[in-house]
Amino acid sequence: MTDSEPTTPLPSQDQSPLGGQPLTPPAPPAAPPAWRPYAGAPQQPAQPATPPARPRRGRRVAFASSVVAASLLVGGGAGVGGAAVYSAWHDDNGSPSNTSASPTTSRVVNTPSTPAPQGSVQAVAAKVLPSVVKIDVSGPQGAGSGSGIILSSDGQILTNNHVVELAGSSGSLRVTFNDGSHADAKILGTDPLTDTALIQASGVSGLTPATIGKSSELAVGQGVVAIGSPLGLDATVTSGIVSALNRPVDVGSDGQGNSTVYPAVQTDAAINPGNSGGALVDLNGNVVGINSAIATAGQSLGGQSGNIGVGFAIPIDEVMPIVDEMAKGETPTHARLGVSVAAGQNPDGTQSEDGASIEKVNAGSTAENAGIAPGDVITKVDDHLITDADSLIATVRSYRPGDKVTVTYIHDGQTKTAELTLDSDQEASNS
Repeated sequence: MTDSEPTTPLPSQDQSPLGGQPLTPPAPPAAPPAWRPYAGAPQQPAQPATPPARPRRGRRVAFASSVVAASLLVGGGAGVGGAAVYSAWHDDNGSPSNTSASPTTSRVVNTPSTPAPQGSVQAVAAKVLPSVVKIDVSGPQGAGSGSGIILSSDGQILTNNHVVELAGSSGSLRVTFNDGSHADAKILGTDPLTDTALIQASGVSGLTPATIGKSSELAVGQGVVAIGSPLGLDATVTSGIVSALNRPVDVGSDGQGNSTVYPAVQTDAAINPGNSGGALVDLNGNVVGINSAIATAGQSLGGQSGNIGVGFAIPIDEVMPIVDEMAKGETPTHARLGVSVAAGQNPDGTQSEDGASIEKVNAGSTAENAGIAPGDVITKVDDHLITDADSLIATVRSYRPGDKVTVTYIHDGQTKTAELTLDSDQEASNS
């Protein structure tokens, strides 16, 4: 992708992304530094040359304590620093005055529960929490955990491929529901190219399916809520906004070398390892994405960077057709142009900031039939600007096989357009 920060799929807790070895559990946080007075305790002010006027009775004189400080520990407790102020009442001769007033105590007040306002994070949490689960996975390579979204009352659950792939062919899945109950589960289907998977919980009924929204209707700046099990902490709710849309995110490739790239919803809602497969919802409680990856800016939490306010979710619009195929036991299909691409290049051979350069056109593909040739640079698909190879792959995958699109490209220095019908990867090779 074009962002400077690397991205990684959110691993299940204590699990490396995309089938790697299990992570070493993070070391416990170091003990916070000892409390100590702030450097340079305040000095007594110099006495004036002439005596000041005597203070009036009842004047408050404040004495400040030392300011203390402590470090904020990532992944552990946070130290808190502050200054406390103590005061006393003095009479005219400077001694505390006696009072016959009765001491007061803290009041106990009635705080009746009130319905959460529509559109509040509280209301969203109440609606969606029953539809999000924790998934514990174990297999030959180790154990981990992630999150999932209930799609049917009898236990179909949507999650990430990289959450369940640790189970392999001989591992096990266990689902924990919001009420604390558990059920074993099996894999119904997986799709590495979109990093999605569908599992079935056994022997359950009466579950609360999530409400599916439309990711195509999202707007930058819109409020969203992320729900899942970060670091194994089930039923965790965080909130933020949509930071960007159609952000090309490349988190690796499958066994055949096909890139796992999708046009992500970027959000600053706190997302951490273990949130994978959980729900990103709008403020009506409708699922608009599957939390899947985070940008990394350092190494922590046992090798996986924690939340830095740059998280990514797979748009739900791109996922649901794949889910339908997996639910039917079919192999998921994806739209293809039938080309191999690289970053666009300028005439002098330097990398261009815009476009995806065509390296190869597959014989019989829709791209070949439209007249697109090696060396051409695709700059737009419909109204979507293409900035690099990942951008083209992510954009094409946002469509379905058989969709008609208009491709804008540069051929021999001339801008051209072609209307074509996208292939399916069931019939075409890599694109």
